[in-house]
Formats: sequence, C-alpha cells, structure tokens
Amino acid sequence: MKIEVPLPAGAVSVTAAWSRPSGAPLGVVAVAHGAGAAMDHPFQVGFADAMADAGFAAVRFNFPYSEAGRRMPGPAAHAVLTWGAVVAAVRSAEPGLPAFASGKSYGGRMASMAVAGGLEVDGLAYLGYPLHPPGKPEKPRVEHLPAVRPPQLFVEGTADPFVQPLSQLGEAVATCHDARIAWIDGGGHSFEVKGRRRPTEEAGASVAPLVAEFISQVAPRGQ
Repeated sequence: MKIEVPLPAGAVSVTAAWSRPSGAPLGVVAVAHGAGAAMDHPFQVGFADAMADAGFAAVRFNFPYSEAGRRMPGPAAHAVLTWGAVVAAVRSAEPGLPAFASGKSYGGRMASMAVAGGLEVDGLAYLGYPLHPPGKPEKPRVEHLPAVRPPQLFVEGTADPFVQPLSQLGEAVATCHDARIAWIDGGGHSFEVKGRRRPTEEAGASVAPLVAEFISQVAPRGQ
C-alpha cells in the first residue's frame, strides 16, 4: 500500500502495511517507527500483529526519510505532514471506526506534534516517548503536550534513559489535558529488561495489551 504525502517540495509516496484482525476491527491504530528504524523493524511488526490479535486493525508506515533509505530523520514538518496523510488514508479505508495514533519514540513524538497542531485522532499511545535526549533532562520535549486534546497513554520503561528522572515525565503528564502513564518495571527504551533475553518482535508485542486496554477505555462510543 502506498500513501501520498504532500511535502512542500512536491508529493512523495510512502509504504504502509496492514495487520488485520480475523473479525470486524474494533478500531484502527496507525503505528510510526522510531528515528533510526523503519516500518518493518521487528518491534513495529510485533506490536502491529499483536494489536490485530487484540481485535484492532493496525497500519505500519514509513516516514519519507526512511522510505528513501536514510536513517537520519528529515524535518519535523515532513513527519507531521506524513501523519496527516496516514490518518486521512486510515479514515478512508475504515470509515466510522475510531482512529488512534501510536509510535515508537520519535514516531510517537511526531504524532503528538501533529495532533497539537490540529490533526484529529481519537487518542494517542506513545511507546517510549523520548522526553529528552539521554543524559540531558534540561532539554525536555514537552512544550506542545498541553495542546494535545485527545486522551494520551505514555508506555514507558522505568530504566529508559530518555525519561530520567522518572518524576520529570510525571510532571509533564500533569500538564496534559488527559494523559496517563503505564510503567514497564525495569524496561529500557525498547522495553528490554536487563537479564531477560527475548526477541525484539516479542518486546513490541508485549506492550500491545496495554494499548488495547487504553483504546477500549477511551474510544468514542457508538462507533
């Protein structure tokens, strides 16, 4: 599946792929990748497939820079435009279903910026929100979060270097309109736990039940 993104220098197409439940979906979740990855990273695949197992359609997609084979993110504005195009494609493919934005690290942060800027979704689930660069809590990425109106879920590992000290994330969430944190005890930035080896795909799948529960709680009724 290709989605056209209207970038300032001209439209580009990015790849997307669906994971669908066996029955009628309860909702749709768009899943963005992290900064140095792409849509086919095992974490993304594991999470999307687990969301489908929980009854939700999930669509993974590339940002323009990863579609072009680059590892360094392009301008944030390009990612925001991509989110707009993806949500429009989701609503066209599954009209009437609640639509949620989710993303690993950078992908989730870009979703929050898009929604703060006016993109309409029914909720957001961040998988390891990068509150600040590791070791630099004095550079928080939170100014836009109070402008996000839909419900937000921050799934965070307690050992994640992007959210130390943990109290700083709590303070940021307290400024939000409607937000909550689901802590993964001992989890790192990709929810790896010291002393417990498991495939990356399994780590992605492990957080899907938390997101599925959140969506079930906040999804608009009657859709």
